[in-house]
Amino acid sequence: MRRSIRNLRRSVVLAVTLAAMAVPSVARAQSTAGRLLASGLHGTIGGTIGPDGALYVPEAADGEITRIDTRTGNATTFAAGLPKRQEGFNFGGAMDVAFVHSTAYVLVTLVSEDVGGTDTDGIYRIDDRNHPTLVADIGAFSIDNPPGFPIDVPSGLQFALQPVFGGLLVTDGHHNRVLYVSLGGTIRQVIQFGNVVPTGMATRGATVYIAEVGPVPYLPEDGRVKSFNLFAPSRTERDVASGFSAIVDVEFGCSGKLYALSQGDSPGLVDPADPAAPDSGKLLRVNRDGSFSVLVDKLDLPSSLDFVGDTAFVVTLNGEVWKINDVSKLDHHHR
Repeated sequence: MRRSIRNLRRSVVLAVTLAAMAVPSVARAQSTAGRLLASGLHGTIGGTIGPDGALYVPEAADGEITRIDTRTGNATTFAAGLPKRQEGFNFGGAMDVAFVHSTAYVLVTLVSEDVGGTDTDGIYRIDDRNHPTLVADIGAFSIDNPPGFPIDVPSGLQFALQPVFGGLLVTDGHHNRVLYVSLGGTIRQVIQFGNVVPTGMATRGATVYIAEVGPVPYLPEDGRVKSFNLFAPSRTERDVASGFSAIVDVEFGCSGKLYALSQGDSPGLVDPADPAAPDSGKLLRVNRDGSFSVLVDKLDLPSSLDFVGDTAFVVTLNGEVWKINDVSKLDHHHR
């Protein structure tokens, strides 16, 4: 996601315009595959299933975490007081949330001084629902430890949060790397990639699965899922699957199968971090031969995937949550 701050602001305006023009359509076009569970959220990117089985979604525009009942869709405020997304930006603010046992941690990005903000990029712990506690200043770490190639945003663009072995993994889609953050706030680099734009993550034991968008233009061959072993000395990447553009998340379902989320087709040569074309997103199954199978298509700007049992929950950039039941059955009855 290399670009100047001027381009960041310009592409943000374009992205917001695209999102506003998009007409949500997954269940309208695929009414038997899913239903709208919640809408009207403000500034959504990530999400997670909490220890109580509810879906927790950051609303970056409001600086809040919203709890959504996965049965009824009832939405309530779980936490507030987080740094808000900067006005005019389609990225930044509270990007993702994760739980370590019963404690919630929130990833915040693009709110620091180097992009015109006044807050701190990093991980916040929810000790008090209205007064989050800063645990790790990832922006400062990123500025002090830049990657070995030219960048435009010194503080980086942190995308996703994943609990692992007493700490949290963080992807940075601008600095193209994964960081490990201990619960005490110590930060270190785990792996450095080329220009692959890592996004969502999943883990199985010591193996970390990474979704990759790839550089602009978002070509199908650059949309990938890769993996690496967290404890291997070399941490060599391994190709898991490829073939669809803009892979933004990866997650295991109840059957142990791996699923991925494509935000959709590239609208052309756009600025990095611009979204895919509206109504072109897909829920994918990862196959053992390195290919993907499309289970649900015509998703509108999906950004995050989570599972409760065999039910998938898809968060979109336009503030919606979609519920897709019986995902394993879709393997045999493509929607």
